[in-house]
Amino acid sequence: MKLALCTLLVAAGVAHADTPKPAAQGQDFIGDAKLLFRIAACGGSDAVDDKIQKIVDRHCKLVNDKLDKFRALYFVKGAPFFAKIEPANLPKTVVYPFGGGDLLSAIVAFPDATEITTVSLELAGDPRRIGKLTPNELERSLGALRAEIGGLISVGSNTSENLSNQQQNDLPGQVSSFMLGLVAGGFEPVAMRYFTLDDAGEIHYLDAAEIEAADKEALAHAPKSLKHDWHSPNFSTAFSNVEIQYKKPGDTQIRVHRHIGWNLSDDYLKLHPQLLRHLEKKGQVVILVKGASYLLWRGDFKRTRDYILDHLAWMLSDSTGIPPKFAQKAHMVQETFGGYDGAFIESVRDNPMEQDMLDLWAKQRRRSIPFRFGYVDMNKQAHLMVTRPKS
Repeated sequence: MKLALCTLLVAAGVAHADTPKPAAQGQDFIGDAKLLFRIAACGGSDAVDDKIQKIVDRHCKLVNDKLDKFRALYFVKGAPFFAKIEPANLPKTVVYPFGGGDLLSAIVAFPDATEITTVSLELAGDPRRIGKLTPNELERSLGALRAEIGGLISVGSNTSENLSNQQQNDLPGQVSSFMLGLVAGGFEPVAMRYFTLDDAGEIHYLDAAEIEAADKEALAHAPKSLKHDWHSPNFSTAFSNVEIQYKKPGDTQIRVHRHIGWNLSDDYLKLHPQLLRHLEKKGQVVILVKGASYLLWRGDFKRTRDYILDHLAWMLSDSTGIPPKFAQKAHMVQETFGGYDGAFIESVRDNPMEQDMLDLWAKQRRRSIPFRFGYVDMNKQAHLMVTRPKS
């Protein structure tokens, strides 16, 4: 018999009188969001049903042990580092290309951001299943989730394999990861809606009828992944892009995180330009790139690279960011932190951009970085790079 988890939060419930209401458009999945926040991300202390209490307690002990260590390193030790290197007048809008599942790193680096957009091949995921899983199904899905987000809550990075696997979990891997980011940063969700982008790049929030139609379409024609070697999602395309509104408990300021499932390669963007039109409307933004498989070094990601160079007010990256050749041509300055002796992924070390990266680090004094943030280099050295317009 299926156990309706939507009845499990006993004490405070999922609706609060002091929660600001989102705009009256699109279907709001805040009930499911709060269940994922409590059960998958271990946020808050609301009681759960006795039938799954031990499962949730065991899961949350494992997750919280890692989150405690993560907070001590990245939030406590990292805060002075980021406060020192970041200008005081940074925009509060952050765009994080190749940022699959990783709201956490954006909150670590830019705690004052009020709008964060992540973009990746991974689709957000269907949140409704958490209300229908049996205890055994829940335990199995939580175990898979822990494996899939292990790197994220240890060193703020995840593997492509784990991100791809999330598309097959009964729990929405991306949304669950975003909830972990909220928990780690001391936030809570107040609204969650799904959306599409129209031809002009404007957001259209999906209502119940549109979601139902997409569900029926998925039954007739299984959805495909955005890349040939990625797992196809086991949910409908209605759940590709998500908007999560969140705030600090007791605070009134609402912040927004949007995740957009999109392929950032030139071929895909040429056929589907709505994403770049949407991002361009934001004007000058803060850019975050890390763990991006060195895709910005390649010729077939020129459109994404050009967007970044045209719109960055300030950019933080590891060595997978903008190569010096392109940054200099765009009149950018780059400053390095940590050590870099070669690319983390061996197969890209023969790329012409590699020598430029080596020269960039060699020419600058060594500035220390107290933790790993993104890829390490070939010798496991932590490193970062700031790219900014010339003063």
